[in-house]
Amino acid sequence: MDVSFQLYSARDFSPWQMVLERLSELGYTQVEGFGGVYENAPAFRELLDKNALTMPSGHFFPMEQFEDDLEKVLETAKTLGMKRLFCPALPPDQRAANAAAWQSVGERLEVIGNKVRDAGLRFGWHNHDFEFFACADGRLPMEILLEAAPSIEWEADIAWIVRGGQDPMDWINRYADRITTAHVKDIAPEGECADEDGWADVGHGTMDWKAIMGALRNIGVDLFVMEHDKPSDFDRFATRSIEAFRTY
Repeated sequence: MDVSFQLYSARDFSPWQMVLERLSELGYTQVEGFGGVYENAPAFRELLDKNALTMPSGHFFPMEQFEDDLEKVLETAKTLGMKRLFCPALPPDQRAANAAAWQSVGERLEVIGNKVRDAGLRFGWHNHDFEFFACADGRLPMEILLEAAPSIEWEADIAWIVRGGQDPMDWINRYADRITTAHVKDIAPEGECADEDGWADVGHGTMDWKAIMGALRNIGVDLFVMEHDKPSDFDRFATRSIEAFRTY
C-alpha cells in the first residue's frame, strides 16, 4: 500500500536525509513536497532515490509563484518527479470572507490550472478551515473556488474541513468528481495536545478515519498524504500514523 507523507510535518526534525531514511524504514513509499525542500531540487531528488521514495505531489505557496515564475515551478516539479501540484493556502491578509475576492481567486486558479496542464502536470487547491467560513451572501469560499475554477482538482484536507465546522462526508459526496487527493490527519480530544495545536497522530484522535477512508476510496481518491501540522515528535507521529492507516 503506497502511503505519502507531507514533509512539512517534519520541518523541525531535519536533516532531511535522516527523515527520509526513517520514513522509508517505516514503509512510506511517497512524500509530498513543500517550499522548504525545493532550494536544491536535484540534490533532494538524489535523497529521494537513495531512500526508494517518490514525490508524486507538492505544495507551492504563494499562488503568485504560478503566475510570476511558472517555469521555475515546473522545473522544480519535474526534477522531483511530481505529477500533481497544489496551491495550499492564501496569505492570512487575503482570507477575508469576501465572495468577490474568492471569485477572483478562483478565476486565477483556473488560468493557472490550464497552464500547468498544458505542461503535462495536474493542478489543484488544498484547503484549510477558512474556506468554510461563510461570506456575506451565505456562500462558502470553498464552493465559490470550485465553481469559479471548474477544471482544478481538490486535495481535501479532511481534518481542516471538520475544524471549519463542516461534515466531511457531505463534502466528499458533493464533490466526488473533484477530490483526487486527501490529507490524512487527526484532531485531538478537546483540551488535549495543546502543545501540538490540538492535532493528534492519525488513529489517536476524534476523526472516524475508517469510515472516511471508505468514502474517499469509493470516489476514486488514489493519493493519501499523512500530515500533522505541529508534531512534537516526528518519529512518534510517523510511526503511529502509518500503523493506524494500515488498518483502514
